[in-house]
Amino acid sequence: MKCALVTGGSRGIGRAICIKLAAMGYHVLINYKDNREAAEITLASLHEKGGDGEVLKFDVGNKEEVAEALGGWIAAHTENRIEVLVNNAGIKEDVLLMWMKDEQWNNVINTSLNGFFYVTKLVLQDMLMQKYGRIINIVSLSGLKGLPGQTNYSAAKGGVIAATKALAQEVGRRNITVNAIAPGFIKTDMTEGLDEKQLRSLIPVSRFGEPEEVAHAVGFFASAESSYITGEVLSINGGMYS
Repeated sequence: MKCALVTGGSRGIGRAICIKLAAMGYHVLINYKDNREAAEITLASLHEKGGDGEVLKFDVGNKEEVAEALGGWIAAHTENRIEVLVNNAGIKEDVLLMWMKDEQWNNVINTSLNGFFYVTKLVLQDMLMQKYGRIINIVSLSGLKGLPGQTNYSAAKGGVIAATKALAQEVGRRNITVNAIAPGFIKTDMTEGLDEKQLRSLIPVSRFGEPEEVAHAVGFFASAESSYITGEVLSINGGMYS
């Protein structure tokens, strides 16, 4: 059984990615940290569309939880392979740096950057043995451009962008590609409090994006047809920054 793991797969962009990968024939591991109900809704959406998967609870930023939950799943399913890893989990704690608390810095860095390291290192072992894999990191416009009030988030996502490029060079000969997708303003819980009408003037296509538009790009990077593309960062932001 070919499997795909999506961290932070319970809502928003993560949910859309889970649905897309299930439609491509993957058994999807829907990772969540706390909200099991949302993860179960994602799983039900896969089933409604004829796909399959399961939920898997762990905090990507907690090395012990990753080892126990994800490592335990891998050890118990030696006949199955995680061919696609989507590092999507991330949090925002926006505040100007002068007022930022240590925990606001650490929480954001730990989830996005350390989480990428803990999860990818574990999944990568089998990909290297099988000489096949697709690693797709969901980063952000923040990691490319930098946005005020998001020094922690920009640092975390910028770090993952740099790691994407470095890891791509390490594993390319094993038929493993590593790419990143940098969304701009996408209609999810994370952008719920933003004034879309006011922000439209900054976006050449004059609208926020949909989670499914990000998921479509993930589907391409997850496919065999993308095998000659690695170390790339694809911006999905309506043309507001490249």
